[in-house]
Amino acid sequence: MTKIIEVQALTKQYRGIRAVDGVSFTVEQDGIYGLLGRNGAGKTTLMQLITGQAFKTAGKIDIYGENPLEHSAVLEQIVFIRESQRYPENFKVRHVMRAAALLYRNWDANLASDLLKDFRLPTDRQMGKLSRGQASAVGVVVGIASRAPITIFDEPYLGMDAVARTLFYDRLLTDYAERPRTIILSTHLIDEVADLLDHVLVIDQGRIILDSGTEELRGSASAIEGPSSLVKEFFTDCKVLESQDIGSYTRAVVSNLSASAVASATQQGLIVNPVSLQQLIVSQTSGELTNEKEAAN
Repeated sequence: MTKIIEVQALTKQYRGIRAVDGVSFTVEQDGIYGLLGRNGAGKTTLMQLITGQAFKTAGKIDIYGENPLEHSAVLEQIVFIRESQRYPENFKVRHVMRAAALLYRNWDANLASDLLKDFRLPTDRQMGKLSRGQASAVGVVVGIASRAPITIFDEPYLGMDAVARTLFYDRLLTDYAERPRTIILSTHLIDEVADLLDHVLVIDQGRIILDSGTEELRGSASAIEGPSSLVKEFFTDCKVLESQDIGSYTRAVVSNLSASAVASATQQGLIVNPVSLQQLIVSQTSGELTNEKEAAN
């Protein structure tokens, strides 16, 4: 696969606080990446750096082998749809579509029209009079119909109900299958998007703590629970990601639990289950993911 984004030792410091701290990773062409992490972890700051909307303190960013800040032709290959995407309030929805058609060279007007109908967006209504969910849907339409080689969504569906979010996932995946490109999706609704993702990047306190293909992650961790004395017998043979004691009862999330260990635990009456992608990430970041605006922004 072709590497199109290479980040090396990237750091961004705000007033003595490192929002991004020595981050290194690569993104390959044509894949759906999940950028996941807790509130204030540095997700939005990292995306701003990649898209040339913020200046790095240290490190290196190459997109198609070039520094994006010095090459407008590189930035033209990227669309970045933010949670806080703003349009002039007196703009009508159709004006936003017209502006997008001028900005993005791969813009598909027919696809945009179909998506507007799918999301039931009134094209003659002013942006300032749309609900939050409708405004988010406008950003989703722009992000998909732009068909940019690098498409980045930062919590794009805030205010959208479950039906609209499902529609977003379906339309994104359908168009990706037809026109493969590199998509980076920042979200806290991990279980909803788990089946879409080819690769996962988890950032915590400004650092990448997990960088893996989703197929490698599936089945890589297990939840084991039962009497504490029995559960903790297995701790020496695996990596404990999280452990909770309730009286004499323990529930632990562990990785590298062998098939023989699973069989042994089951024989002893312990409960062993695979954990979801969201459970795995929460156990690695020591807390619940939220959809609040990141502190670094």
